[in-house]
Amino acid sequence: MSRQMVRPGGRSARVQASVHTAVRELEAEVGRDGLTVPLIAQRAGVTPSTIYRRWGDLSQLLSDVAVERLRPETTPQDHGGLESDLTAWAEQFLDEMASPVGRAYIRDALLGDPDGSNAGQCSAYAADQVDVILTRAAERGEDTPGVETVVDHIVAPLMYRILFRPAGLDAAHARGLVADLLEGNAAET
Repeated sequence: MSRQMVRPGGRSARVQASVHTAVRELEAEVGRDGLTVPLIAQRAGVTPSTIYRRWGDLSQLLSDVAVERLRPETTPQDHGGLESDLTAWAEQFLDEMASPVGRAYIRDALLGDPDGSNAGQCSAYAADQVDVILTRAAERGEDTPGVETVVDHIVAPLMYRILFRPAGLDAAHARGLVADLLEGNAAET
């Protein structure tokens, strides 16, 4: 029931921003377990019914906030080549998503996502980042795999390990996934 895929304008945007800010501030002050809709509403300067009407319940609100927090703030850095660009991005992705905060945002994004739209949005963020890297590489004349190939061979295994088998997960693992992909699938599109 996530209704926040399109950024609203005007008053709606101000309400969303104030509620999101309230959630982040209160989470830092009282912890996630101390969050309630009335407490968030009071901090945001809205009524609890505004939150219930817009988000449905606390888990869906937390999911919406998490999806926004998982949105990349910058485009991937250009390191001059496909392998170095993908490696740097995969290491950063792993570092951010495997952190305690990143894992909490992933759990929140999925917990309040009954229709899968938040998961889809998070997936789109990663795919968009990969597309930037692949487009730059193609413009340099490099052979590149397709976006979905990178998602299947780098993003998906990292997310699985982050969520279900985090022991021993490190930057070397991310580098290995990139190397394996490029050695065996560099010509795929």
